[in-house]
Amino acid sequence: MNILVLLAPFSLGLALVALGAFWWTLQHDQYEDPQGDAARILIENDEDCPL
Repeated sequence: MNILVLLAPFSLGLALVALGAFWWTLQHDQYEDPQGDAARILIENDEDCPL
């Protein structure tokens, strides 16, 4: 039973860190253009690629 005293707050803290990281990605537009990256893979012409 003593392990629950340690694991419960640790798991809640880890969940809060994960939620904070997800919120940060939303605020910094990490999911702005999901279709663009998938379409850029199909470009065969090297001149069209930004790299």
